[in-house]
Amino acid sequence: MRILLTNDDGVNACGLKVLESIARRFSDDIWIVAPTEEQSGTGHSLTLTRPVRLRRLGERRFCVAGTPTDSVMMAIAHIMQDHPPDLILSGVNRGANLGEDCTYSGTVSAAMEGALAGIPSIALSQVYARAGMGDAVPFAAAEAWAERALAPLLSARIEPRTLINVNFPALPPEEIKGIRLVRQGIRDYGRLKIVQRTDPRGYDYFWFALGPTVETPGHTTDLEAIADGYVSMTPLHLDLTHEPTLARLKALYG
Repeated sequence: MRILLTNDDGVNACGLKVLESIARRFSDDIWIVAPTEEQSGTGHSLTLTRPVRLRRLGERRFCVAGTPTDSVMMAIAHIMQDHPPDLILSGVNRGANLGEDCTYSGTVSAAMEGALAGIPSIALSQVYARAGMGDAVPFAAAEAWAERALAPLLSARIEPRTLINVNFPALPPEEIKGIRLVRQGIRDYGRLKIVQRTDPRGYDYFWFALGPTVETPGHTTDLEAIADGYVSMTPLHLDLTHEPTLARLKALYG
């Protein structure tokens, strides 16, 4: 199996090293094509207004001066065009990609780009409990549970234009209760908190803080699975059409 690894934290990120060790449990044919620098929050953005630089760092290891989407495109259409990957793994992200995070996440978007190209793609993220941890984020949960999460997927058929989003809770591996297959959650953005501060030169600046989780009956979302101590796995698809509204508008417009 030929596996392409990428991320949005940059080619030198600790989580990418963790992902490589995980991937080598399944194959020796590992390729890395990742952004040169951190690209968190870039979503599914594509570089169109400036050149994209590619640098070879070693055998089967490259960095791209661009977004995670750029990296996957460069891998598929240029670096690996004669023998594309059988699988794309994106991560392991430093921090959660839950609920509506998926729309902002470069990690998820890299997997999204792989899915658009018809390649089975999986995004992996490590939740952490304390703000400001930087590179000190512990990846023990991902290291211990990733193989158990991935192995069944590699023998199963992932539907076209579909990707799998995996999150590991901020717990010691032995305290994780298992794996839950859940739907994507949503936070209450009606209560979004914006923290305002002033810099040393007297100018205001702002931090965005996430709203609380919207609870669902039976705790059926990724947000709640993580809070309950489980690895969350959510299949996402790229057709954003809202079918009930489409049917209603068709009736409205005759």
